[in-house]
Amino acid sequence: MTHPTVTVRSLLAVGALVLSLTALTALTALCPAQYTLLAQPIPVAERFAVTEWRLPATSPPFAAILFVPATWLPVATLKALAVVGNVLLLVLLVRLSWRFAARRPAAIPATLPLSVPVPVVVALGLWLEPVFRTVLHGEIGLALACLVLWDLTRPDHALGKGFAIGIAAGVELTPALFIAYLLLTGRPGDVRAGLTALASLIGTMLLGALVLPRSSFDFWTLRVFGTSGPGEAWSADNQSLQGLFARALHTPEPGVGWALACVVITFAGLWLARRAVVRAGHETWGVLATALTTLLVSPVSWSHHWVWCVPLLAVLLAEGRWRTAAAVALVFSARTFLLVPHEGGAELRLAWWQQVAASPYPLLALAVLAALTYGAYRHRHRRKTVPPLAPVRPLPFAQPPASNSSASTMR
Repeated sequence: MTHPTVTVRSLLAVGALVLSLTALTALTALCPAQYTLLAQPIPVAERFAVTEWRLPATSPPFAAILFVPATWLPVATLKALAVVGNVLLLVLLVRLSWRFAARRPAAIPATLPLSVPVPVVVALGLWLEPVFRTVLHGEIGLALACLVLWDLTRPDHALGKGFAIGIAAGVELTPALFIAYLLLTGRPGDVRAGLTALASLIGTMLLGALVLPRSSFDFWTLRVFGTSGPGEAWSADNQSLQGLFARALHTPEPGVGWALACVVITFAGLWLARRAVVRAGHETWGVLATALTTLLVSPVSWSHHWVWCVPLLAVLLAEGRWRTAAAVALVFSARTFLLVPHEGGAELRLAWWQQVAASPYPLLALAVLAALTYGAYRHRHRRKTVPPLAPVRPLPFAQPPASNSSASTMR
């Protein structure tokens, strides 16, 4: 029986994680002003209530059923469990992201970051703004990302592949776009997983209707079509396409322009995802294109929803794109949208030069989709410009007699 060896490298990795957690705790306990700036509560309008206690919610009733056990715990205990649980989920997401990043074409070799100890990556990942806010506010973005990424990285023949994606979509509707992605790729394994995910999502809807029939009817017939119910869509905390349009157009209701842009980006994102998988074999970029499209077209994508920055960084590092990965990490760490004016609807009065700082995540997502579009165009153009092989011409000398030819083939 062998035992794992404790090395200096492993001790330093664990020490980095402990130091990062200590710094995070000190920031929240000793620097309340900085804590307020970095993790301020998200402004929320009146929300849809699904229980007799009138608890606020913007998710399907199935989510309320799923989190009933959380009401059995004292608030202090629940907060502690949320922090510890989210840190553990970050560890899981990092491991899943490395496994996900390894699913690349054979032409792209593995690079050094895949061998970096997980505690070091977790220690750094805690300071990415979406992860930071998820941990401190007890959000569920890390859990949903883990469900989707775990399901997508399972083998095609795995039992019930797609079930977890349906559950994630039943908790928050945005992962439902991954069902469309699986069905559109056309690969038999993906289609089976997509149908399983669709059945799983329908199951969550039926369970919600069984337990909370009135709330389910209200949600699926009225609330699901709302675009501003979750909160102030124009707030800088909303890093969706609707938030970008509202701030850029200086109006709380961006209207038809935003709706048309969402339709175009939805179709374009799914087309890019399918092309990346079917034409180029880049399954990683197919999944990431779907995730970024989902975050863009969702009416409200709070900053903590963007925890998909973790697998995005993993793929960039796995492909050796160091500079791009550094730039992406900087965008998700700078917290520029917290520096623009917030008081009294000030986001609707931002100057043109403040718009980039107010919408860093959607602008980055649009840049990634644009880069994928350019890559698809170059690939198609290169295939067209490669000259076809010249037709094979007959040899300039006479063919041997049939008898000789047959004799030579029988030897």
